[in-house]
Amino acid sequence: MMEVKTDNWREIAGPYLTMGLELAIAITGMFFVGRWVDGWLGIEPWGMYGGLFIGITGGFIRFIRRALELSAREDAQQKKNDKD
Repeated sequence: MMEVKTDNWREIAGPYLTMGLELAIAITGMFFVGRWVDGWLGIEPWGMYGGLFIGITGGFIRFIRRALELSAREDAQQKKNDKD
């Protein structure tokens, strides 16, 4: 089992906290872009719905890709530690 240094919690938790923040920003940002499109084109509420859809879809795609990348990195680190 891999030992975790508790004094370096930012390095451990940072990527995971960033993932959640990126997801929230994508959804919220695209929501407001959709609201702006609604006001610009006068198509309420379809711009908001479109923005939410794009934000949720894009945010989750980024979230899943990042989670897989972090998982692969941790697996490689675990294999490296097992060899030592």
